[in-house]
Amino acid sequence: MGARGLATLAIAALLPLAACGDEDFENSARPPVPVGLTGVIQDDKVTVSPAEVGAGQVTITISNQTDGPKTITLEGESITERVGPVGPLGTAELTRTLVPGSYEVRAGSEKALRKEIAPATLAIGKERKSSSEDLLLP
Repeated sequence: MGARGLATLAIAALLPLAACGDEDFENSARPPVPVGLTGVIQDDKVTVSPAEVGAGQVTITISNQTDGPKTITLEGESITERVGPVGPLGTAELTRTLVPGSYEVRAGSEKALRKEIAPATLAIGKERKSSSEDLLLP
């Protein structure tokens, strides 16, 4: 058998493999890229930046810049997530998939405070675009 015959035989053997899996594979859109937010607890208020993002997975890294331990609460749209207590100068992370709506990030303490720490408000808008077109994602 010559080189032309071997090439024809190899192509004929590989053709059935080309169609494998076409019916089982569903090319659905991937979720949006997760967004990282930063926050700070101060004696008088909690701040989170940016304060407005689209819906999807959100990780809030928050630093306690007060003199005492604080429990951090993310609340809104039928979720309540708590982490802590977080010691002075410590950090904590909250990761959730958030739907559109309004959320509050609060810092509390077991010890009575002279005045309440004002919460940060987080506005979650419509869902962010799919990450299907983004390269080099985990």
